Amino acid sequence: MFSAPSEPNSASPSSSSSSVAVQSAGNVHKIKFCQWCGGPAKHEIPNGEEKIRAICTLCGKIAYQNPKMVVGCLIEHDKKILLCKRNIEPSYGLWTLPAGYLEIGESAAEGAIRETWEEAGAEVEVVSPFAQLDIPLIGQTYVIFLAKLKKPLFSPGPESSECCLFELDNIPFDSLAFSSIFVTLNLYIEDVKSGKIKFHYGTINKRLGTGPSDIRAFTLDYHLQV
Repeated sequence: MFSAPSEPNSASPSSSSSSVAVQSAGNVHKIKFCQWCGGPAKHEIPNGEEKIRAICTLCGKIAYQNPKMVVGCLIEHDKKILLCKRNIEPSYGLWTLPAGYLEIGESAAEGAIRETWEEAGAEVEVVSPFAQLDIPLIGQTYVIFLAKLKKPLFSPGPESSECCLFELDNIPFDSLAFSSIFVTLNLYIEDVKSGKIKFHYGTINKRLGTGPSDIRAFTLDYHLQV
């Protein structure tokens, strides 16, 4: 498998129930004030729960944090893949698939189509889901769809400095923006070589302390393919 294994971490948390009980949910300690009434937040484990939460000291409401969904398209055209060079941070100047956060009121496929238009100026038709990749460390889930161009036209949007079709042998793996893109493209190439495109699910476990551009600092776990 292509994934770069993480080094063993002797400081990894114990699996005992006591260690589980004191885990924080996400960046809960960054929540200082209630989003509903503006009251100051305290950080403790609510009754009946196992994780530290931000709780308003005035109205008592709990701020639950949930992962964000990133949606995008892997666009096939003439046996090439469309990539965008990022014009924003993080990973400025590195290559990625057109993708971004899902908005309220749209389906995952609709969001992927929108993001492709915004970042690559391309009108696409979604063909099938290709991969769901969870990244627990940063609270994100990537959903990537296979898609095809409705017209052979594309151009960089405000968040991209360049868009280009790459042959599979020429994909710039040393200049990719994120581990999720690294994994997605490798899975696609493996499928093409095997003669069968599959649907993939996996968990990308990033090495603690690594940044977004440390794209090989991970393990791909629970990899399922259909």
